[in-house]
Amino acid sequence: KMAADTSVEILQKVLENEILQTTKVVEEHLDAEIQKLDQMDEDELECLKQRRLEALKKAQQQKQEWLSKGHGEYREIPSERDFFQEVKESKNVVCHFYRDTTFRCQIMDKHLTVLAKKHVETKFLKLNAEKSPFLCERLRIKVIPTLALVKDGKTQDYVVGFTDLGNTDDFTTETLEWRLGCAGVINYSGNLMDPPFQSQKKFGTSFTKLDKKTIRGKKYDSDSDED
Repeated sequence: KMAADTSVEILQKVLENEILQTTKVVEEHLDAEIQKLDQMDEDELECLKQRRLEALKKAQQQKQEWLSKGHGEYREIPSERDFFQEVKESKNVVCHFYRDTTFRCQIMDKHLTVLAKKHVETKFLKLNAEKSPFLCERLRIKVIPTLALVKDGKTQDYVVGFTDLGNTDDFTTETLEWRLGCAGVINYSGNLMDPPFQSQKKFGTSFTKLDKKTIRGKKYDSDSDED
């Protein structure tokens, strides 16, 4: 027991030492930044301020441009023709292929409505799969709901049913946000290596990345119930 106690103490000291070292580095960095600001003359400070203002102005203009192209809200498009037009004018697009009779599409709608407001950099659309047979055939959409994730006019990835979302109807908006972040179709600020549902005991660590080939073989049906 003495030996165990001693090793715990050593470990504790090592950790304390590491924390002190990290704190010291952070403090030194802050001191250097403050010193740099102190040494700046008025012209340099004014220049820094102008650069910040320019960056803010640019970000605001970019946001306005996105909003003018229909970003910022989750909306339905009436036809396949609209889909091609919409993806042509936006860099990042998420399109939900849905069907009125599929309950899981309503669950998807709820989360996409929230994400469309949060991620203005991406366009969020929905399209009735029964009104777009050509597109479903071309994109090989066989399971409803399916999200087509489009970057630079090309469909790069798919979220098929709820397989990637912890395989549950109760997945969180954060889980879907993480999955879209994995595809690079939104600006994701969290840690991609740590899926939100991994921390929930319910799902454990049984998550495996969906093999894209498997979506090709599924029959076109609702993910939750059969007709």
